[in-house]
Amino acid sequence: MPSAEPPKTILNALQREVPAFMPGRGAIRAFRGANADTGRAPGSNERRGAPTGRSKLLKDVQAALSASQLKDGDTISFHHHLRNGDRVLNLVLQEVARAGVKNLTVAISSIFPVHGPLIEHIRSGVVSRLYTSYAVGPVAKVLSQELLLEAPMVMQTHGGRARAIESGELDIDVAFVAAPACDRYGNMNGVQGKAACGTLGYAMVDVQHAKQVVAITDSLVPYPACPIDITQECVDYVVEVDSIGDRSGIVSGTTRMTDEPEGLKIAQMAARVIDASGMLQDGFSFQTGAGGISLAVAASLKGLMHERGIQGSFAAGGITGYLVDMHEAGLFRNLFDVQCFDLRAIESYRNNRAHQAMSASMYANPHNRGAVVNQLDTVILGAAEVDLDFNVNVTTASSGLIIGGSGGHSDTAAGAQLAIITTRLTGGGFPKIVDRVTTATTPGETIDAVVTEAGIAVNPLQTELRDRLQAAGLPLVSIDALRGQAAAICTNSPGPPADGEPVALVEYRDGSIIDTVRAVGQIAGG
Repeated sequence: MPSAEPPKTILNALQREVPAFMPGRGAIRAFRGANADTGRAPGSNERRGAPTGRSKLLKDVQAALSASQLKDGDTISFHHHLRNGDRVLNLVLQEVARAGVKNLTVAISSIFPVHGPLIEHIRSGVVSRLYTSYAVGPVAKVLSQELLLEAPMVMQTHGGRARAIESGELDIDVAFVAAPACDRYGNMNGVQGKAACGTLGYAMVDVQHAKQVVAITDSLVPYPACPIDITQECVDYVVEVDSIGDRSGIVSGTTRMTDEPEGLKIAQMAARVIDASGMLQDGFSFQTGAGGISLAVAASLKGLMHERGIQGSFAAGGITGYLVDMHEAGLFRNLFDVQCFDLRAIESYRNNRAHQAMSASMYANPHNRGAVVNQLDTVILGAAEVDLDFNVNVTTASSGLIIGGSGGHSDTAAGAQLAIITTRLTGGGFPKIVDRVTTATTPGETIDAVVTEAGIAVNPLQTELRDRLQAAGLPLVSIDALRGQAAAICTNSPGPPADGEPVALVEYRDGSIIDTVRAVGQIAGG
């Protein structure tokens, strides 16, 4: 008997006849009622609206874990805009452990000393895999010594993390966002509330691509929040807690300009390199870190720009008060900010429309349609070590102990026209110019010059830059000569390389693995 032909039309909930199939679209989904299809389809990443009348506000983190249906083996993410003042990671993992969920992957944009409780969650099996761009403190130390995780920790760049999330390579089930101010429907900003941290650039990528998003706030504001940095259509649930963290912890690490003669000498030479390169003219774009020498470079540039009446187009990165001062003095038209490094920067972002937020993807994703790092003329970067091939290590000490990570180091070096490393010859008595870096973070082909107190080494690939600096009378030396001077004045010699099991993989911004960090064994004093 011939099979019956499928119906050409179907009736919807209003008893209206609609086609059952449409060429180029396929089977038609008929209307079933005004609120029938507002929930998320099982197994789908499609954003659907909240059912009419449903509140996104839940009573506590446990309720959010239940509502998001977090289960064993899932991936959860966090951001680090509160830096060493963050409380959200510890709070959520405490509740995850109480719920009995195990074997989670944690993707946090950076790890600080405040995140020490993460160690016990790793030991207990709550967390089995870890992704981050930067790690310092107890977690970094313990994971340098032994492979506690199911697999080595993956250390990404800031742009590489955004790339991995957007591509689905790092697939986030639930993103937990520390929201300094948030309304009951999920609109949030980082400029209000007792834990105001400024921009939310790292969280912006997570909320766009996570299957579910939980906003955790200690400042619930009336709807609608204003201004809005992350909007309600990205947020599934809102939880109010006593505290998401202490914003004084944002100013962790060095955020004070050096006043040491050697550091000032290096900074002044770096500013002269920029000048001699021909970059320092109207429209100049610039990024520097928050380290003492980097800030001194900004101060030296400030004097040159004032003297010559130069106005740059933008300064970028994690913004500090020093860059805010330059902007307010008219030396840069705009600031692009992925995270605020101090309270002065937070105030500027709150009040100044020319101080703009950027997501980590807009900042540095190598696979999007155009990252801000690609528009940089010059970036000033630091180093734990530099080797004879200009490869840079900012991930480990010479012992192999994890002391940081790329963050935006590799991203900006690859994108900027002129990438300058500023470093002393030695640090803690150890040489910083070495034959071969302990860990390769940033490839030497993306570094143009290394500036030290003993002179400037130009990458042999950069012949035009070398000629310009030579014509300007700058003290040029070979990288090998700097290595020799560092060896001559160091008081400590690096021990043998760590040879334990792999504890971390250093991922370049494109997702390829540039190096492996191996266990160092017991570390003195710990």
